[in-house]
Formats: sequence, C-alpha cells, structure tokens
Amino acid sequence: MGFSDQTQLLIVMISYISLLILWGIWNGRKVKSSSDFAIAGRNLPGWVAALSERATGESSWALLGLPGAAYATGLTEIWTALGCVLGIITAWILISWRLREAAEKYNVSTFTEFIAKKHGEAGKWIRIIGSTTIIFFFFLYVGAQFIGGGKTLSTMFEGVELWAGVLITASVIIPYTIYGGFMSVVYTDVVQAIVMIIALIITPIVGILYLSSHPELFAQSINGALQNAGDNYTNFVGSATGFGAGMVIAGGFSWFFGYLGGQPQLSMRFMAIKNHKQAKKARNIGIIWTIIAYIGALCIGWIGIAIFGPDGLHDAETVMPEVVLKLFPPAIAAILITGAIAAMVSTADSLLILSSTELNENIISPLLKNKTKNSLNRSRIITGIIALIALGLAYISPSDLIFDMVSYVWAGIGGTFSVVILLSLFWKKYHGRAVLLTIISGMAFTIFWIGGGYEKHYKITDERIEQFISNADDSIEKSEIEYRKSLITKLESLKDIVIVSDYSLRNRIEEIIKFENDEQKAKAVSTIKQGFTHKNWPTSRILTFFVALFFAIAGTYLIKTNQNKLEES
Repeated sequence: MGFSDQTQLLIVMISYISLLILWGIWNGRKVKSSSDFAIAGRNLPGWVAALSERATGESSWALLGLPGAAYATGLTEIWTALGCVLGIITAWILISWRLREAAEKYNVSTFTEFIAKKHGEAGKWIRIIGSTTIIFFFFLYVGAQFIGGGKTLSTMFEGVELWAGVLITASVIIPYTIYGGFMSVVYTDVVQAIVMIIALIITPIVGILYLSSHPELFAQSINGALQNAGDNYTNFVGSATGFGAGMVIAGGFSWFFGYLGGQPQLSMRFMAIKNHKQAKKARNIGIIWTIIAYIGALCIGWIGIAIFGPDGLHDAETVMPEVVLKLFPPAIAAILITGAIAAMVSTADSLLILSSTELNENIISPLLKNKTKNSLNRSRIITGIIALIALGLAYISPSDLIFDMVSYVWAGIGGTFSVVILLSLFWKKYHGRAVLLTIISGMAFTIFWIGGGYEKHYKITDERIEQFISNADDSIEKSEIEYRKSLITKLESLKDIVIVSDYSLRNRIEEIIKFENDEQKAKAVSTIKQGFTHKNWPTSRILTFFVALFFAIAGTYLIKTNQNKLEES
C-alpha cells in the first residue's frame, strides 16, 4: 500500500471511528436506568437486535478469518461455514423468541439472572457460580479483542506499535460503552453489521466481474481457481482420508454447538427484543444476513485464489483487504477495510458490557441494602473498572495465554451454557441443582481437557519430530532412523503444518524431495501446507457439550429436589 493509499485509509478510519463513537454516545442518552444500561429496557426493535447479534457473533471472523480459511483450504472450509450457519439458524428459530419471552416473564436484566430465576431453588448459587465463571473468562476475552485490534492497527500502519494500537482500540470502545451501556453497544453494532454485509455482497460481485475481464490472472473464475490450485482445493476434505476426513467434517460441524444459546453476548440480544412480533422480524433478518454473509465470505477467499494464486499471500487472513484493494479505488477500499477493522469493536464492547452487568447485577447488587440507589452510576463505574482491568491483563499476561482463554470461552462457556439454556427452555424436569452440576462439570472438563493438553492440534513440534524419527519403537533399523532424519532436514520451513499421522507426514515430505526445480518445490510446499492447515481435532467443543449434557441429565434424575415452583432468589 502506497503512502497516498495509506493516508486515505487513515483519514477514512479516523472519520468512521469518530462518527461511531458519536453515534454510540448519541444513543446512550436514552439510558435512564440500570435496566436500560444492562439490556436496553428489553425494548429493542427486531431489526436492531438482529443486526447487533450478527455483528457481535461474527466480528472479524466473517471478514478476515473465514475468507482466509477459504483461501487456504478451498472447498474444505464449507464444513465450518455449514456448522456455523446451521447453529445460527437453529438459535434464531428455536431459541430466540423463547428466551425473549422468558426474560419478560422473569423480568431479568442479565443472562445468569434468567437462569437463576428460572431455577429459583438454587438461584443464589447459580448467580454466584455462573456469573463468576462468565466474568473470569470474558475478562481475558476482552483483553484478546484489545490485542487483536492493536495487532491489526500495527500491521496496517507503519510506525504504530502494538501497544499503541491496543490503547487506540480501547479508547474507541470504552467511552460510549461506559456512557450508554448496552443501548450504545447495540446501535453501534448495527452500523458494523451494515458495513460488513455491504462488503460481503459487493466484493464477490465485483470480484467475479473482475476475474472474467483479466485473463492474465491465475484464473478467470472461482471454479477455475480451485481447479488450477490442485486437487486438495476441490476436495471437500482436502488431503485427508478415512478417519481424518471424518474429523475434518466433524471439526466444521462442531461450531454448531456453540450457537445454541450458550454464548451470553448473543443470547442477551434475544432477551432484549421488544415483543413477539419484533422477534419474528429479528429472526428473518438474522437468518438472511447470515446466509448472505457466509456465502460472500467464502467467495472472497476463493476469488483471492484466482487473483493471487494459492501461494500469493504471506498471511491467508489478509485476503479480504488484499482483494478489496485490488478491486476498488483507494477511498472505497478504505471504507470497506475500515469496516473489517471496526467489526472487532462490536465483539469487544459486547463482551465488556456483558461482564460489567453480570458483576453488578449478580455479584455486587445482591450485597447492597438499597439496590436501586445510584444503580446507573454504579453500572458505569463498574464498566470502567472492568475495562481498565481487561486492558491491564492484556498488557501483563502472555498473549498466548489470553488467546488460549478464547478457546475456553467457545468450549467451556458455549458448550456448557448451551446445555443449560436448551434444557431450561425445553425440559420441565431440569432443576437448579442439576444446573449447578452442569456448569461445574462442563467447565471442569474444559479446563481438564484443554489445560491437560488433550486438545490435540497435531502441529509439527520438536516433540513430534522426535517421535517421527524414532517412533518410540526399538525395532526400527538404524538406516530407517537416518532416512527419517534426512526427511526432517527438509522440514525446517514447514513447522506450522498440521499432520494427521506419521505416515501422512512422511508421504508429504517425500513429495517435496521429488522436485529439484525451486518453483515446483515451492508449489509442493504450499500444497502440503494448505492440505494440513486447520485440520485439528474438534474434541473440546463436542465433548464439553456432551459431557455437560450427560451430567445435566444424570443430575436431574439422581439429585433430589423438593422445589417444584419457580421462585426468585
């Protein structure tokens, strides 16, 4: 990007973010009570709730992550898209309106408060354990969003250090979130969702026209790009076979379980819808937005292959901004790219307001004699304190630790609370003590599974290399060990490959050795990389859900309860 282009991007970004902050503060003026601050008084129009939920749920994933994965793996990424889309559609059809009616029935302002009032027998402990769990993990999740925004800014603008980018990201989010709470957050999300869907509609359309009129490119169509890139790009499971192919499909569909009401920042949008009629409008808008967005995101990745070739980008997740810069004049490209960057804000501010309301409403307020006195100011002060703590944690904690915590959120929070919400809405026998057992068992299993290293990604680490050389088998002849060592010398640039088995690894390395020509070898390396990227075992998301479900059912039948009536705690 030249100096003039970067300057245009900077001007557009400053203008966009400034207007976003003002828009958030303008809508925040409607906040008159702690209920307005926490859940917009449960008075959101359907279209606002739908667009806010989609912007919060997708964020940079729809504009950076998914197109990047489609660019790197071709048709294989369809399984992930299907898993997400089916989960989102299921949530909107089966869960959204039920959660809205339950929030109205129990007059609640937070996610955990609904569960506590629904299961009044154990309501006090549900509030404490549920809210504490959410607050702890979402502290680090907010920190991860701050770091993500900082990395994006430092990458796009020369001279911007990482922590300067982090501070800029935080300074954008914190003011309007403190002032207007949930009200400000959802209306800024609406802007993000509109910009995102425009980018995801216009870019593929212009891209397809651009390909057909530029014969000098790698391919003149999406189909041609996938064909030219190699068999792994046109295969729905990449280079995987047998059990590995099944795990690729399961890995994609495993995202389904995270959308079934278990993500509090999304469920709060359902709970805040004004009435049943508006819930229907929200459902239709949310589903249509999702289908269009995911098709557009996949197409952008595949168009990137046609324009740059499978080896043309150093970082696959830059494919969206690179494609946009190629297709549009700098000013228009700047708007669309700024929308991608600002989309991160829609997740960070949602997580921040969720954490603060959970802490205020479920932990601090029950300890106070006069809960309503200065409740709005208290909510704002707590939000500011949480934002500063999250910023501090982002600074002092290793980034690897923070981003590992994000996996805990999707597995532990998403998987566990999906079970709690589903059974609370659909199974009358499910009771408060079983809810506590579900939360504790689900989170304990997630921590055990991920913390214990059982969430295997099978990346080529030094340990795996040693295992490949010796295979822990004394019967291997010395000549075979030497041969394996010679293969490893070809592996130094391929440390990030994800492997399915030692046999697969050996075959793929041997493919490289066949080529003496550097260009052919580079293409073989790229093929190997894309064939094994992201082929991880999706155990945490699937297993956490079913472990939590098992304990929920067992607890319902085995733990005695005398509470048959719903009561407030």
